[in-house]
Amino acid sequence: MARILDGKALSEKIFARIAEEARALPVQPCLAVIIVGEDPASQIYVANKRKNCEQVGFRSLEYALPADTGQAKLLALIEQLNGDPSVHGILCQSPLPSGYDYDEPAVCRAVSPAKDVDCFHPENVGKLALGEPGLLPCTPAGIVALLDEAGIPLEGRHVVVVGRSIRVGKPMVPLALMRNATVTICHSKTRKLAEITRQADVLVVAIRQLRFVTADMVKEGAVVIDVGMNPAEGKKVRGDVDFDAVAPVAGYITPVPGGVGPMTRAMLMQNTLTAAKAALV
Repeated sequence: MARILDGKALSEKIFARIAEEARALPVQPCLAVIIVGEDPASQIYVANKRKNCEQVGFRSLEYALPADTGQAKLLALIEQLNGDPSVHGILCQSPLPSGYDYDEPAVCRAVSPAKDVDCFHPENVGKLALGEPGLLPCTPAGIVALLDEAGIPLEGRHVVVVGRSIRVGKPMVPLALMRNATVTICHSKTRKLAEITRQADVLVVAIRQLRFVTADMVKEGAVVIDVGMNPAEGKKVRGDVDFDAVAPVAGYITPVPGGVGPMTRAMLMQNTLTAAKAALV
Protein backbone atom coordinates (compact mmCIF):
# COMPACT_ATOMS: atom_id res chain seq x y z
CA MET A 1 0.00 0.00 0.00
CA ALA A 2 1.33 3.44 -0.96
CA ARG A 3 2.66 5.87 1.61
CA ILE A 4 0.71 9.13 1.75
CA LEU A 5 2.48 12.36 0.82
CA ASP A 6 0.75 14.69 3.28
CA GLY A 7 0.72 18.19 1.81
CA LYS A 8 -1.43 19.60 4.60
CA ALA A 9 1.09 18.63 7.29
CA LEU A 10 4.08 19.89 5.32
CA SER A 11 2.36 23.15 4.41
CA GLU A 12 1.80 23.88 8.11
CA LYS A 13 5.54 23.53 8.72
CA ILE A 14 6.27 25.85 5.80
CA PHE A 15 3.72 28.42 6.99
CA ALA A 16 5.34 28.44 10.43
CA ARG A 17 8.78 29.04 8.92
CA ILE A 18 7.47 31.80 6.64
CA ALA A 19 5.74 33.53 9.56
CA GLU A 20 8.99 33.53 11.52
CA GLU A 21 10.94 34.99 8.59
CA ALA A 22 8.24 37.61 7.94
CA ARG A 23 8.36 38.84 11.53
CA ALA A 24 12.05 39.58 11.10
CA LEU A 25 11.47 41.87 8.10
CA PRO A 26 11.25 45.67 8.45
CA VAL A 27 8.12 45.63 6.22
CA GLN A 28 4.97 43.54 6.26
CA PRO A 29 4.73 41.39 3.12
CA CYS A 30 1.56 42.15 1.16
CA LEU A 31 -0.34 40.04 -1.36
CA ALA A 32 -2.98 41.62 -3.59
CA VAL A 33 -5.53 39.24 -5.11
CA ILE A 34 -7.87 40.24 -7.94
CA ILE A 35 -10.95 38.15 -8.68
CA VAL A 36 -13.20 38.97 -11.62
CA GLY A 37 -16.70 37.53 -11.61
CA GLU A 38 -18.29 35.09 -9.16
CA ASP A 39 -16.83 31.69 -9.97
CA PRO A 40 -17.49 29.61 -6.80
CA ALA A 41 -14.23 27.63 -7.02
CA SER A 42 -12.21 30.84 -7.41
CA GLN A 43 -13.98 32.40 -4.45
CA ILE A 44 -13.10 29.42 -2.24
CA TYR A 45 -9.48 29.55 -3.39
CA VAL A 46 -9.26 33.30 -2.66
CA ALA A 47 -10.77 32.76 0.79
CA ASN A 48 -8.12 30.13 1.53
CA LYS A 49 -5.39 32.52 0.42
CA ARG A 50 -6.77 35.15 2.77
CA LYS A 51 -6.61 32.70 5.66
CA ASN A 52 -3.03 31.75 4.77
CA CYS A 53 -2.00 35.42 4.69
CA GLU A 54 -3.45 35.87 8.18
CA GLN A 55 -1.66 32.71 9.30
CA VAL A 56 1.79 33.94 8.24
CA GLY A 57 1.28 37.60 9.18
CA PHE A 58 0.98 39.05 5.67
CA ARG A 59 -1.27 41.92 4.68
CA SER A 60 -3.95 40.74 2.26
CA LEU A 61 -5.71 42.98 -0.27
CA GLU A 62 -8.69 41.71 -2.24
CA TYR A 63 -10.29 43.30 -5.27
CA ALA A 64 -13.58 41.65 -6.26
CA LEU A 65 -14.60 43.01 -9.66
CA PRO A 66 -17.83 42.41 -11.60
CA ALA A 67 -17.57 40.04 -14.55
CA ASP A 68 -18.22 42.92 -16.97
CA THR A 69 -15.40 45.11 -15.58
CA GLY A 70 -13.54 44.91 -18.88
CA GLN A 71 -9.92 44.53 -19.91
CA ALA A 72 -9.00 48.22 -19.70
CA LYS A 73 -10.16 48.68 -16.10
CA LEU A 74 -8.54 45.41 -15.05
CA LEU A 75 -5.20 46.45 -16.55
CA ALA A 76 -5.50 49.87 -14.90
CA LEU A 77 -5.91 48.22 -11.49
CA ILE A 78 -2.89 46.00 -12.10
CA GLU A 79 -0.83 49.03 -13.11
CA GLN A 80 -1.91 50.81 -9.92
CA LEU A 81 -0.77 47.82 -7.82
CA ASN A 82 2.49 47.58 -9.78
CA GLY A 83 3.28 51.13 -8.69
CA ASP A 84 2.40 50.63 -5.02
CA PRO A 85 5.64 49.89 -3.12
CA SER A 86 3.68 48.43 -0.19
CA VAL A 87 2.35 45.62 -2.43
CA HIS A 88 4.84 42.80 -3.00
CA GLY A 89 2.76 40.16 -4.78
CA ILE A 90 -0.07 40.47 -7.31
CA LEU A 91 -2.30 37.59 -8.31
CA CYS A 92 -5.17 37.78 -10.78
CA GLN A 93 -7.34 34.73 -10.21
CA SER A 94 -7.94 32.63 -13.30
CA PRO A 95 -9.89 31.73 -15.29
CA LEU A 96 -11.31 35.12 -16.18
CA PRO A 97 -15.04 35.10 -16.98
CA SER A 98 -15.95 33.75 -20.40
CA GLY A 99 -18.20 35.72 -22.70
CA TYR A 100 -16.27 38.94 -22.16
CA ASP A 101 -13.35 40.46 -24.04
CA TYR A 102 -10.56 39.42 -21.64
CA ASP A 103 -7.07 38.62 -22.89
CA GLU A 104 -5.52 36.43 -20.17
CA PRO A 105 -1.99 36.39 -21.66
CA ALA A 106 -2.06 40.20 -21.73
CA VAL A 107 -3.17 40.25 -18.09
CA CYS A 108 -0.25 37.96 -17.16
CA ARG A 109 2.18 40.22 -19.00
CA ALA A 110 0.76 43.31 -17.26
CA VAL A 111 1.82 42.16 -13.77
CA SER A 112 5.30 43.38 -12.85
CA PRO A 113 7.75 40.44 -13.02
CA ALA A 114 8.96 41.40 -9.54
CA LYS A 115 5.42 40.95 -8.16
CA ASP A 116 4.38 38.00 -10.34
CA VAL A 117 3.88 35.46 -7.56
CA ASP A 118 2.12 33.05 -9.94
CA CYS A 119 5.21 32.98 -12.20
CA PHE A 120 3.20 33.59 -15.38
CA HIS A 121 5.07 36.61 -16.76
CA PRO A 122 7.24 35.75 -19.80
CA GLU A 123 10.31 37.11 -18.00
CA ASN A 124 9.85 34.73 -15.07
CA VAL A 125 8.96 31.84 -17.38
CA GLY A 126 12.20 32.53 -19.26
CA LYS A 127 14.26 32.56 -16.07
CA LEU A 128 12.71 29.23 -15.11
CA ALA A 129 13.56 27.74 -18.50
CA LEU A 130 17.16 28.96 -18.18
CA GLY A 131 17.50 27.68 -14.61
CA GLU A 132 18.07 31.19 -13.24
CA PRO A 133 16.99 32.08 -9.68
CA GLY A 134 13.65 33.79 -9.27
CA LEU A 135 10.02 33.27 -8.38
CA LEU A 136 8.85 29.69 -8.94
CA PRO A 137 5.52 28.34 -10.24
CA CYS A 138 3.54 27.52 -7.12
CA THR A 139 2.13 24.06 -7.85
CA PRO A 140 5.28 22.51 -9.37
CA ALA A 141 7.40 24.02 -6.60
CA GLY A 142 5.01 22.54 -4.04
CA ILE A 143 5.33 19.13 -5.69
CA VAL A 144 9.12 19.28 -5.53
CA ALA A 145 8.95 20.31 -1.86
CA LEU A 146 6.72 17.30 -1.11
CA LEU A 147 9.21 14.97 -2.80
CA ASP A 148 12.12 16.54 -0.91
CA GLU A 149 10.33 16.14 2.42
CA ALA A 150 9.78 12.45 1.70
CA GLY A 151 13.41 11.97 0.63
CA ILE A 152 12.45 11.06 -2.93
CA PRO A 153 15.22 12.13 -5.35
CA LEU A 154 14.46 13.06 -8.94
CA GLU A 155 17.97 12.61 -10.28
CA GLY A 156 18.03 9.83 -12.85
CA ARG A 157 14.31 9.16 -12.42
CA HIS A 158 11.77 9.17 -15.25
CA VAL A 159 9.14 11.85 -14.55
CA VAL A 160 6.01 11.61 -16.68
CA VAL A 161 3.71 14.64 -16.62
CA VAL A 162 0.15 14.22 -17.90
CA GLY A 163 -1.23 17.63 -18.84
CA ARG A 164 0.41 20.67 -20.43
CA SER A 165 -1.22 23.63 -18.69
CA ILE A 166 0.80 26.79 -18.05
CA ARG A 167 0.06 26.42 -14.33
CA VAL A 168 1.29 22.85 -13.79
CA GLY A 169 2.30 20.70 -16.75
CA LYS A 170 4.65 22.99 -18.67
CA PRO A 171 6.49 24.53 -15.68
CA MET A 172 6.88 21.10 -14.06
CA VAL A 173 9.26 20.13 -16.86
CA PRO A 174 12.09 22.65 -16.18
CA LEU A 175 11.85 22.11 -12.42
CA ALA A 176 12.29 18.36 -12.88
CA LEU A 177 15.13 18.92 -15.36
CA MET A 178 16.91 21.09 -12.78
CA ARG A 179 16.92 18.00 -10.56
CA ASN A 180 18.44 15.92 -13.40
CA ALA A 181 15.31 13.90 -14.08
CA THR A 182 14.36 12.53 -17.48
CA VAL A 183 11.03 14.12 -18.37
CA THR A 184 8.19 13.13 -20.68
CA ILE A 185 5.13 15.34 -21.04
CA CYS A 186 1.85 13.86 -22.27
CA HIS A 187 -1.40 15.49 -23.37
CA SER A 188 -4.70 14.88 -25.10
CA LYS A 189 -2.99 14.01 -28.41
CA THR A 190 -0.50 11.54 -26.91
CA ARG A 191 -0.79 8.05 -28.37
CA LYS A 192 -0.67 4.92 -26.21
CA LEU A 193 -0.76 7.03 -23.05
CA ALA A 194 -0.91 4.08 -20.64
CA GLU A 195 2.28 2.62 -22.11
CA ILE A 196 4.08 5.86 -21.30
CA THR A 197 2.62 6.38 -17.82
CA ARG A 198 3.64 2.82 -16.88
CA GLN A 199 7.27 3.87 -17.48
CA ALA A 200 7.08 6.64 -14.88
CA ASP A 201 9.06 6.53 -11.66
CA VAL A 202 7.21 9.74 -10.77
CA LEU A 203 3.80 10.33 -12.37
CA VAL A 204 2.32 13.85 -12.17
CA VAL A 205 -1.29 14.17 -13.34
CA ALA A 206 -3.00 17.53 -13.89
CA ILE A 207 -5.85 17.27 -16.40
CA ARG A 208 -9.08 17.90 -14.43
CA GLN A 209 -10.65 14.55 -15.32
CA LEU A 210 -12.14 12.66 -12.39
CA ARG A 211 -10.37 9.34 -11.65
CA PHE A 212 -8.80 9.27 -15.12
CA VAL A 213 -5.65 7.40 -14.06
CA THR A 214 -6.35 3.79 -13.14
CA ALA A 215 -4.17 1.06 -11.63
CA ASP A 216 -3.22 -0.43 -14.99
CA MET A 217 -1.59 2.91 -15.95
CA VAL A 218 0.84 2.93 -13.00
CA LYS A 219 4.12 1.09 -12.51
CA GLU A 220 4.53 -0.91 -9.31
CA GLY A 221 6.09 1.31 -6.64
CA ALA A 222 5.80 4.57 -8.61
CA VAL A 223 5.32 7.96 -6.98
CA VAL A 224 1.91 9.32 -8.02
CA ILE A 225 1.22 13.06 -7.71
CA ASP A 226 -2.44 13.94 -8.23
CA VAL A 227 -3.02 17.63 -8.96
CA GLY A 228 -6.66 17.24 -10.01
CA MET A 229 -9.54 18.87 -8.14
CA ASN A 230 -12.86 17.60 -9.51
CA PRO A 231 -16.40 17.68 -8.11
CA ALA A 232 -17.39 14.24 -6.87
CA GLU A 233 -20.04 12.75 -4.59
CA GLY A 234 -21.96 15.38 -2.67
CA LYS A 235 -19.76 18.35 -1.88
CA LYS A 236 -16.53 16.33 -2.04
CA VAL A 237 -13.68 16.87 -4.46
CA ARG A 238 -11.54 14.09 -5.87
CA GLY A 239 -8.51 13.92 -8.08
CA ASP A 240 -7.52 12.84 -11.55
CA VAL A 241 -6.27 9.55 -10.08
CA ASP A 242 -8.50 6.70 -8.95
CA PHE A 243 -7.00 6.75 -5.45
CA ASP A 244 -8.55 3.53 -4.13
CA ALA A 245 -7.41 1.53 -7.15
CA VAL A 246 -3.95 3.09 -7.54
CA ALA A 247 -2.86 3.28 -3.89
CA PRO A 248 -2.24 -0.52 -3.61
CA VAL A 249 0.07 -0.32 -6.65
CA ALA A 250 1.98 2.92 -6.02
CA GLY A 251 4.86 3.44 -3.63
CA TYR A 252 3.78 6.98 -2.70
CA ILE A 253 0.62 8.92 -3.52
CA THR A 254 -0.90 12.32 -2.78
CA PRO A 255 -4.49 12.45 -1.51
CA VAL A 256 -7.16 14.81 -2.80
CA PRO A 257 -7.85 16.92 -0.89
CA GLY A 258 -4.86 17.42 1.41
CA GLY A 259 -2.04 16.72 -1.01
CA VAL A 260 -0.86 19.24 -3.60
CA GLY A 261 -3.49 21.94 -2.90
CA PRO A 262 -2.10 23.14 0.46
CA MET A 263 1.41 23.05 -0.99
CA THR A 264 0.38 25.36 -3.84
CA ARG A 265 -0.78 27.96 -1.33
CA ALA A 266 2.35 27.48 0.78
CA MET A 267 4.51 28.23 -2.26
CA LEU A 268 2.37 31.30 -3.02
CA MET A 269 3.20 32.59 0.46
CA GLN A 270 6.85 31.73 -0.14
CA ASN A 271 6.89 33.68 -3.41
CA THR A 272 5.30 36.69 -1.69
CA LEU A 273 7.96 36.55 1.03
CA THR A 274 10.71 36.25 -1.60
CA ALA A 275 9.31 39.27 -3.47
CA ALA A 276 9.12 41.30 -0.27
CA LYS A 277 12.75 40.52 0.54
CA ALA A 278 13.85 41.41 -3.01
CA ALA A 279 12.07 44.77 -2.74
CA LEU A 280 14.29 45.68 0.24
CA VAL A 281 17.52 45.35 -1.76
